Amino acid sequence: MSKRLSVALACAAAFALAGCAQPWQRFTPGEDQSALVARLGPPRESYDLPDGGKRLMWPTQPMGEVTTAADIDASGKVVTVRQVLQPSEFYKAQIGTWTKKDVLVNFGRPVETSYFPLMKRQVWTYRYQEDNVWYQLYNFYFDPQGILRLTQKTPDPLHEPERDRPF
Repeated sequence: MSKRLSVALACAAAFALAGCAQPWQRFTPGEDQSALVARLGPPRESYDLPDGGKRLMWPTQPMGEVTTAADIDASGKVVTVRQVLQPSEFYKAQIGTWTKKDVLVNFGRPVETSYFPLMKRQVWTYRYQEDNVWYQLYNFYFDPQGILRLTQKTPDPLHEPERDRPF
């Protein structure tokens, strides 16, 4: 293969991969939040952060598995942009310390809420994809005071094969 063809193929592959970059991978720390909003559209959720900044969120729930979250400082500059519906983010939740507000600010509105009267627990559920392979639900269990007491991941039945099919 000629050197010119090799270079052309390498460039084409680089352009193709660049087009696959996720929204949370295409940002520059320090850019104005208006540039981010221009690229992603208006956020569907916005939460105040303790340092005077804001967390802007673009969820794909109820059927999607991605929520892009951008932390904006008090002056309106982008600090970080990331996908928050993933194990490394879920595992930051602190049992016995976090409240419903902490979960809401970190992950956005849940796809579903339930109440288990025998446990006396409210459950917030988020749909996500683990390792870009397994469709999962991540559940946060809160006691009557709104304190996080348990987390759990389960397979997402939306993507499970039907078990009741005749053979």
